[in-house]
Amino acid sequence: MHEMSLCEGILQIIQEHANQQKFTKVKTVWLEVGELASVEIESLRFCFDVISKNSLADNATLNIINLPGKAWCLQCAQTVTISNRFSPCPECGSYQLQITGGEELKVKELEVR
Repeated sequence: MHEMSLCEGILQIIQEHANQQKFTKVKTVWLEVGELASVEIESLRFCFDVISKNSLADNATLNIINLPGKAWCLQCAQTVTISNRFSPCPECGSYQLQITGGEELKVKELEVR
């Protein structure tokens, strides 16, 4: 379950910002998660709850901002939305797609005290 290590990394980022900005409690965390990031959202939520226990993010609300998968079609020269890496272009049916978005996983915002 790689979501556990992802949450450990998220908590490390939060702790680094807490050290720099001198806050002691995180109330809400907003994460941007791309549809092509290979992240199971419910597992991520569970792991975040487990990892954040007894930390400055204990009982913090985790808000997920879903980002669509985006690709550039080499055949029809269109930017298209896709739901998985192996989807054909919804415009022309080509499989010659270059992923341009939706692989992200980043801490977008924190609400702190």
